Amino acid sequence: MDEKHGTFGWNELMTSDVEGAKAFYGAVLGWGAHDVQMANPASPAKEGEPAYTLWTAGDLQVGGAMKLEGQGMENVPPHWLSYVNVENVDETVKKVEAHGGKVMVGPLDVQGIGRFYIIADPQGAVLGLGTSTMK
Repeated sequence: MDEKHGTFGWNELMTSDVEGAKAFYGAVLGWGAHDVQMANPASPAKEGEPAYTLWTAGDLQVGGAMKLEGQGMENVPPHWLSYVNVENVDETVKKVEAHGGKVMVGPLDVQGIGRFYIIADPQGAVLGLGTSTMK
């Protein structure tokens, strides 16, 4: 994952059918998929707990997927969300708000991965912003 400020670093699929997405993208793009714990992506998923799917193209991690569920998500259609790397996500979010954008979700802290927000620009286009804690 390229962590240079202002570069796209991650792509995430939010879907109501993760298993169907695994079959589709595996067949169409040859992607592998393995599930990890939502709370600790360094560990394999546990039966009965929410999972996060990591997409792979060969040895390269190319993105992730998660089930589109929870309060406020009832009318949200399946979609892809791209994340841009920033040096300090909290400071960047201040700039978002100062320039007419708004925070949609966040901050979200993911153990061993980083801190994230989902923002909307003044026209309503949605984008993820994140600062990695991975070394």
